Amino acid sequence: MSGLADSADHLLICGFVLRAGQAGRPVDLPGAEAWIAGGCAPGEFLWLHINLSDAKAQRWLQDHQQGLELAPEFFDALQQGSRSTRIEDAADKLIAVVNDVAYEFSFDPSDIATLWMNVSARVVVSARLHPLRSIDRLRSNVREGQPMATTAELLTRLLQDQADVLARIVREATLPIDSVEDRLLGGQLQQKRAELARMRRVLVRLQRLLAPEPGSLFRLLRQPPPWMTALDRDELRQSSEEFSLVLRDMASLEERIKLLQEEVAAQVSEQTNRSLFTLTVVTVLALPINIVAGLLGMNVGGIPLAQEPHGFAVIVGLVIAFTALAAWWAFRKRD
Repeated sequence: MSGLADSADHLLICGFVLRAGQAGRPVDLPGAEAWIAGGCAPGEFLWLHINLSDAKAQRWLQDHQQGLELAPEFFDALQQGSRSTRIEDAADKLIAVVNDVAYEFSFDPSDIATLWMNVSARVVVSARLHPLRSIDRLRSNVREGQPMATTAELLTRLLQDQADVLARIVREATLPIDSVEDRLLGGQLQQKRAELARMRRVLVRLQRLLAPEPGSLFRLLRQPPPWMTALDRDELRQSSEEFSLVLRDMASLEERIKLLQEEVAAQVSEQTNRSLFTLTVVTVLALPINIVAGLLGMNVGGIPLAQEPHGFAVIVGLVIAFTALAAWWAFRKRD
């Protein structure tokens, strides 16, 4: 019995029975099964948060599919490769695929994972493979006594928490970008291209995965399930608008990073051109000396000025004159 209880605790991350105007009542897996079997009171609804990393999770969900009011599309979503954020209506049940950042987010593309939800009038089932920040924040709020009136309100509150998390990520990403921008404007070029590229990849992936599919959300708001109230629809529409604002800020930040990358590339290219110019000037200035030294060092008959007492001074003068001419030509080309 102890092994079975440990397995159940690992399968169920949290469970609550919620009612309008009241704090949620925690339930374990046997309590949830008893609630499904008929122990529910009018006006209550059940929220179960499942850990898919448990090998028995999907089997348990399939065994209780009818009691949990799980749509077949929910299991299809668990197996699909496409994980873009969307909310769809499936036989008066909402199937939500929500991408979220990991609890310990460090601006790495691998820190983005998926949460699957099945929302009906009486039951909300959420499932994930890795700890996620937004759903954990929602779980903490419910545990602390925040009331939830309907299952749709629970879903809307999750989207609002996710928008808050993304807004915080944008603020955290803005600080290093501002620092890099200030150093570039101050002429202090540092090798920050790898950091900028990594942050840009993360922001691009966040935009691609977290942006809700407009078509599915439009169809849902136009033809919602019958159990959704007008207040639920308004809150869902408002949360989607807040989400759009955050994604717009994220797109602006990504554009700033792109401009900074171009500026860094331009400064690196300018430094490279200066180095090449310096190398060219040194080569040109040394050319007359090398030519004269090569000619006079052949040790053959007929070398001019070999018998003249001032021959060395004449040769040095000629070398200086040709070097000055070459320097004038090189700097004229630079101008």
